[in-house]
Amino acid sequence: MTQAADGLAALEAQLQQDLEYLELPAKSWVPAHTYNGESVRDVVVLGAGMCGLAALARLQLTGISNVVAYDAAPAGREGPWVTFARMETLRSPKNLHGPALGLAQLTFRAWFTAQWGKAAWQALDKIPKDQWMDYLIWYRKVLNLPVHNNVRVTGIAQVGELIALDLSGAETGRVYSRRLVLATGRSGLGGFAVPDFLSKVDRRFWAHSADNIDFDALRGKRVAVIGAGASSMDNAATALEYGAAAVDLLIRRKEMPRINKMTGIGSQGVIHGMHQLPDAWKWKFVDYTATTQTPPPRASTLRVSRHANARFFLDCGIKAVQQQENGLLIETTQGALHYDYLIAATGFTNDFNGRPEFAAIAPHIRSWADGRYQPIMGPARQSMLEAPDLGPAFEFRERTPGACPILAHIYCFNDAAMLTHGKVSGDIPAVSAGADRLVRGITASLFSEDVEQHYASLQDFATPELQGDEWVDATPLLKQENAL
Repeated sequence: MTQAADGLAALEAQLQQDLEYLELPAKSWVPAHTYNGESVRDVVVLGAGMCGLAALARLQLTGISNVVAYDAAPAGREGPWVTFARMETLRSPKNLHGPALGLAQLTFRAWFTAQWGKAAWQALDKIPKDQWMDYLIWYRKVLNLPVHNNVRVTGIAQVGELIALDLSGAETGRVYSRRLVLATGRSGLGGFAVPDFLSKVDRRFWAHSADNIDFDALRGKRVAVIGAGASSMDNAATALEYGAAAVDLLIRRKEMPRINKMTGIGSQGVIHGMHQLPDAWKWKFVDYTATTQTPPPRASTLRVSRHANARFFLDCGIKAVQQQENGLLIETTQGALHYDYLIAATGFTNDFNGRPEFAAIAPHIRSWADGRYQPIMGPARQSMLEAPDLGPAFEFRERTPGACPILAHIYCFNDAAMLTHGKVSGDIPAVSAGADRLVRGITASLFSEDVEQHYASLQDFATPELQGDEWVDATPLLKQENAL
């Protein structure tokens, strides 16, 4: 593709004009706060991947300007797209508006077409993942979003009515914020979901699919990949392309899932209506999709099966994994298998007790297991029971009322919110709707908390619209007429 030299500049100019016409960003309206002489942030966003950027952008457009996002990754490597996402293209259709927040000039389509033209857009099938990352980098730049990279939040604590955040990396020390948004992506509040049979196996012999895997080291090796989802296919394909001698996919199911159920009912009704449903219906939807499972993309599966040294083992449950001197002996329902290395594409967990930065708040976070789930809803699926029980704006709720009141000011804007809010805080299709729901809640919360100052500002406002010379008071003339 030939890239247009001035197309992007023209798009950026049009975007700025659109923002001006819409009076965006709105004027700042949140009163400044300090603590011990230090400035306090109105909102800190933890994570600057797609969801973090969308949240940050919506906050600023709404006039909440004293905000910042921290991300542990270097600039341009936030989120999964150029790290552990090993697919070739996105799964989502190219025309979805993603994090554009209702602004046509902020869509991927506008960004792409401005540079390569309409014909190239029509010819494009799926979006290459690296190109999606390029778009997000532009998104951050064109909106001038305040992201601080190479900064890790190592601790969260309550100090009075504020949230104290301990930082390490490029910035150190403690900062204070009135609100905190956890835009922590697929890992949500927990981390890798690791099967028990791997708990005692040396890490030299296995990796999680989201690890930084040295695929060069797998050249000539026998590799097993657990799972039948997208990440299992992507990791298997990558190992094969790097020269693995053989790659076997060990799939517990008797048949590969083939139908992406949620895509089939995708609509504005699902986006805006799912979180309003009774809990029993929420559970029913999520449990059904978990039971039927989401199939891997066809292209990702073909990317594996085109290799003669790839094998698919269905109805192949794993009983045990034994570490040997030079590899692994895996006992399966299909018999014993020997490998040099194993990749566990086993997803993530919502067990937020495993993250040291959340240690102060994790014991107090209410989950669906704490009374929201009722047996009448359906099977007690562990991954769903661990999901946080969130409020209407993604805010956490306390397990014991009064034990950790600051949780009402911490928002779960990541994949762990799905059971309560639907798929609006982790995937491309509805992230703008999710960011809008989040920021409406934060806006109302901040305004309510500062209501006395806003009322005082109402009383103090003294700029007249009328100068007093716009009319003549006829009352004296009326009095004279009445006296006659």
